Amino acid sequence: MNLIKGILCCGLVLSSQLIFGQQDPKMDRFIDDLMGKMTIEEKIGQLNLVTAGEATTGSVVSTDVEGKIKAGNIGGIFSMTTPARIRKAQELAVNQSRLKIPIIFGMDVIHGYKTIFPIPLGLAATWDMDLIQKTARVAAIEASADGLNWTFSPMVDISRDARWGRISEGSGEDTYLSARIAREMVVGYQGDDLKKYNTLMACVKHFALYGAAEAGRDYHTTDMSLHRMYNEYLPPYKAAIDAGAQSIMTSFNDINGVPASANSWLLTDLLRTDWKFNGLVVTDYTAVNELIDHGLGDLQQVSALSLKAGVDMDMVGEGFLTTLKKSLDEGKVSAAAIDRACRYVLEAKYKLGLFEDPFRYCNEDRAKKEIGKSEHLQLAREAATKSFVLLKNANQTLPLKKSGTVAVIGPLANTGANMPGTWSVSADLAKTASLVDGMRAALGNQVQIVTHLGANLTDDAALQERSTMFGRTIPRDDRPAETIIAEAVATANKADVIVAALGESSEMSGESSSRTDLNIPASQRRLLEALLKTGKPVVLVLFAGRPLTLTWENEHVPAILNVWFGGTETGKAVADVLFGDVNPSGKLPATFPQHVGQLPMYYSQKNTGRPLAEGAWFQKFRSNYLDVSNAPLYPFGYGLSYTTFDYSPITLDKQKITASDKLQVSVQLKNAGNYDGAEVVQLYIRDMVGSQTRPIKELKNFQKVFLKKGETKTLTFEVSNEDLKFYNQKLEHISEPGMFKVFVGGNSRDLKEADFELVN
Repeated sequence: MNLIKGILCCGLVLSSQLIFGQQDPKMDRFIDDLMGKMTIEEKIGQLNLVTAGEATTGSVVSTDVEGKIKAGNIGGIFSMTTPARIRKAQELAVNQSRLKIPIIFGMDVIHGYKTIFPIPLGLAATWDMDLIQKTARVAAIEASADGLNWTFSPMVDISRDARWGRISEGSGEDTYLSARIAREMVVGYQGDDLKKYNTLMACVKHFALYGAAEAGRDYHTTDMSLHRMYNEYLPPYKAAIDAGAQSIMTSFNDINGVPASANSWLLTDLLRTDWKFNGLVVTDYTAVNELIDHGLGDLQQVSALSLKAGVDMDMVGEGFLTTLKKSLDEGKVSAAAIDRACRYVLEAKYKLGLFEDPFRYCNEDRAKKEIGKSEHLQLAREAATKSFVLLKNANQTLPLKKSGTVAVIGPLANTGANMPGTWSVSADLAKTASLVDGMRAALGNQVQIVTHLGANLTDDAALQERSTMFGRTIPRDDRPAETIIAEAVATANKADVIVAALGESSEMSGESSSRTDLNIPASQRRLLEALLKTGKPVVLVLFAGRPLTLTWENEHVPAILNVWFGGTETGKAVADVLFGDVNPSGKLPATFPQHVGQLPMYYSQKNTGRPLAEGAWFQKFRSNYLDVSNAPLYPFGYGLSYTTFDYSPITLDKQKITASDKLQVSVQLKNAGNYDGAEVVQLYIRDMVGSQTRPIKELKNFQKVFLKKGETKTLTFEVSNEDLKFYNQKLEHISEPGMFKVFVGGNSRDLKEADFELVN
């Protein structure tokens, strides 16, 4: 399938350079006039973001929402949907509150609204920037058609520890790739004019460093040097802001000993002063209240700390609403701080056009026409196929023939509810096809499909219950495992090939879903062993929201296709790839370790003063392990194809460059196999000698190119002085003269290389 052209009226791929937020004198006059009429209580009311209780993402639900709207004590509502309900709430605000200030309506539209796309980690695996922007555009079209105008996305947290469940919600481990994706998501959501009826205000989260939680445990402490922060973790947030994102969400963790929602260095010095951000700062769910458990004081104290640090809107906790007036009276906060926060909230509403037309998003006819359109479903199917990563394909097991009988066996085979993946809070799970049903719909009568549960998700019933929350139920069979497996093997023996649908359930990753064991659960491993003993070809269709440890599977299973969680059209997309209608082209955005003990793990590590010799497994008094090699199982950027791609040696147009030069790096790529296919050609750079230690390689560019079988193309990359810069100990963004290596290849491990020099 080709990329869809012209998604509704906004199909053109918008420039990532669009900038919102230039100060508007007309807006300033309007806000000045409005604030001049507001009481202090009404100003504080604008800082209160509540939940309506639909698709809630936390344990606290707001009360007396209607009464607070009438009193002017609510600035925004999230998790309320449909034009009729939103219109009713908006009418209360503009008809029954004193100043008739409209409400902003938000929701966690993370990877689609009703049409669900692959989880963000899966979207990152496409390495297809145009496609990613289009998925955000469709999400904005659908969500805004249902009355929403704010999304808490994109999540741009760098994560290098697969134990952390929310790695599924971001773009993986790499700074450059994550920054590119952040820009495209913002442009996709916001379009070129936020006042258009089919846009959403983007909210960049979680600011900052949330993905570096210690021990991979959600909400946990983070601690890192400014050098690492500026060079590796902050750039995706900055890229999203530079693309025009109009809001940003604070994280739960502390930074330099101060939790984000009370961190004035983070929210004022860095965000406002250095980065010139002039949008809205909102906390995460009850983050102000949680400062109490961080040890920063009672609710009044922590609310005052958050406001003074730079928070504008308090999500759900209502600490601002209930304590700021008292703190103002006692001189613990200033009227100017409350005015600042109120202004940013009102400006967001102005930029969305809500003062001009509070009901511009409340069109029931549009909701009926634009949600779940066939074009959107087609894009979802295409995005899913491009997100799948072929990890192994021994003896050309794949693609399968469209004939005979296929056994689809495993706990993920017949659950439609798990196909959308985590953070698909608006998905209609009753209408989502299971893997088996989707495959049948895609294949028709060409292939007979037989199926069986085969195994429980996990032997631990309590763990399974925790892993299938929010309606993501998977049937559980409490008979002896041997009996279930025997029935599955009998079903498999009726087939020509076996598709083992195994891995995680959707809620085994995501928020509050950290794990210490990243193996496929033992119940599923036993099933897989039994299926392999049949002697029939076995394809592991792996469902995962994170990198898993697949050392045993890699050794024993002939073919492994990682499908993450592909969204609404998962089943059809899996059929497209398994049977060769689409050649897989996904590449890993995160390293897969051999063992969980290697975590955190990422390709752009530093060399240390005692590096392991190249090709060595173990050397005493070198940086390594006794029991496993340093190598990943599958490196960052890795992904196979049904065809093969050959790379020529690298050609440089010059050996030395100055800061004003551009280096042309060229390579010939040949499709040397028997299938047409796409390859992600990746360019990395290493600074060989510098004033401080530098990574062994860093991604600096990539191109996704489609080649027909036998076709050869010359690809050229341009390397500039900007690509060689880094933040030094003084936090100056500089490059340093000296020798560099440039690498080009299909993943971060298997690369061609050449040398060049930067001279004064």
